[in-house]
Amino acid sequence: MKVTIVYTMDGCPYCVQIKEELKKNDIIFIERDIHVHEEEYDQFVNVTGNEYVPSLMLLTIDEGENVHNVKFLAPERDYNDIFEGVEMVKGYLLD
Repeated sequence: MKVTIVYTMDGCPYCVQIKEELKKNDIIFIERDIHVHEEEYDQFVNVTGNEYVPSLMLLTIDEGENVHNVKFLAPERDYNDIFEGVEMVKGYLLD
């Protein structure tokens, strides 16, 4: 199963926009508020070197619940706008 995780924070208009675009494209995602899941997001920042939101983590979980093919997508590092980020998610899910 392929999973999309979206790291967001309250008051971020780009976070609202990416969630709306993912929903428009029928992409199921898990939202993670960076303040609630601070330790998890800190690990994301350590890997990407990027603190901007909305950030995305894409991964595959197999039947044995093992995680594979983890991809980290950070704004201004991996995608330049919300629509490009959503297209990258769609490409990952179709792979």
